[in-house]
Amino acid sequence: MPRPTAIKDCMRKNPLTIKANANIVQAVEMIVEYKLTGLTVSDDNGCVVGILSELDCLQAILTTIYNDGNAEHALVSEVMQSDVNTCNPEDGIVEVAQAMLDSKQRRRPVLTAGKLVGQVSCSNILWALMEYSRRKTQG
Repeated sequence: MPRPTAIKDCMRKNPLTIKANANIVQAVEMIVEYKLTGLTVSDDNGCVVGILSELDCLQAILTTIYNDGNAEHALVSEVMQSDVNTCNPEDGIVEVAQAMLDSKQRRRPVLTAGKLVGQVSCSNILWALMEYSRRKTQG
């Protein structure tokens, strides 16, 4: 039985994205509504410019509340992580998983020729590895 070896076997195709000039409230609404741990931030050309995590949003909201500000004035670009680790669809699941552990990042945009084609998260990789493990013990 083949084991899932490439990110393309478990990545989420066409992930939700948000623009850097969106306000943080919009990002939080998307994260909560779709039960995500974060969003890929892209520009108008589909190029990845950052990652926005739940923790980034939490920090932004707490900072805004502490400073008596309006959360709708905080922009994604102000709180996103712009140092983005990416992978491609052919990268190995085990290698990407190890890199995610090393960097303590829970998601990776998946790029082909510099364009976003998917996203992989820890839960995607866990699912793929558990499915492989189940099939292996049943077979």
